[in-house]
Amino acid sequence: MIQIQQTIVNNDFLAHSSLSKKQEKIFEALLKSQKTYVYKNKHQLLFEIILRDRIIDAAILLAKSKARFTIFRFSRCNEQIWTKNDLGGFQLKQGILPSDAINDIFINSQLYAFECATAIVIVFYKAVLDVIDKQKFNTLFSNLLLYDWHVDEDLGIKTKKGEDYLPGDCLYFKNPDFDPQTPQWQGENTIYLGNGLHYGHGIGIKTKEEIIDTLNRKRKRNATKSAYLLPQTTRVNFIYLSQFANSLENYRLPINHQYFITGALGSATFLHW
Repeated sequence: MIQIQQTIVNNDFLAHSSLSKKQEKIFEALLKSQKTYVYKNKHQLLFEIILRDRIIDAAILLAKSKARFTIFRFSRCNEQIWTKNDLGGFQLKQGILPSDAINDIFINSQLYAFECATAIVIVFYKAVLDVIDKQKFNTLFSNLLLYDWHVDEDLGIKTKKGEDYLPGDCLYFKNPDFDPQTPQWQGENTIYLGNGLHYGHGIGIKTKEEIIDTLNRKRKRNATKSAYLLPQTTRVNFIYLSQFANSLENYRLPINHQYFITGALGSATFLHW
């Protein structure tokens, strides 16, 4: 359910807004939620819909890129842009714009390798960059460090319990009987893309069942506990970030970015434009 100030929003509320079909599906998911999402104004609601849409886009772009999955010890980055620290994180070099650094991960993806939590953070930063003013992005995130869940406080990432899964959320699959020889498979952070599909760095775009099956193959010998989806969601602070966006009333994605996730068959995922 959606509430703006004291008014409950219905299906017709965004009838005159220029939303793509994918954005309309996100709006419908918010409407149908058992949880009440409260906004001060229409701008905040539109911003969340559009940012969730761009989170999905960024996840798909990363899935299609040449960036690889690896543990922190073997992480790689473009050394002209970042300095790799002793922990395997990427620290932005002086004189490099944060916006250029985030975009470089997608432009020169073959130079990068990282684990799944860092991948989620990269997706969030990329999505925010695509929605807010570039100068504001560079001011907010001037000292970028990409390492696990260490993020700038202005991104406002919070994890809350509950099964209110919405497109654009980060969800976590836990693998309690993981093989101690490969601790990187103790779980998988994913972006929920909608229509039952998730993107997990190192696994790709899969259904919930396929991700669980993949993690179960990474368990210790004689394991008895299956991997499972945790009842929690991890999100950026949509309302806080909305103040840095321009007018969204007539916002619509360019045609070449309007791909729709329609489903999966076996290991094949179908993305239609």
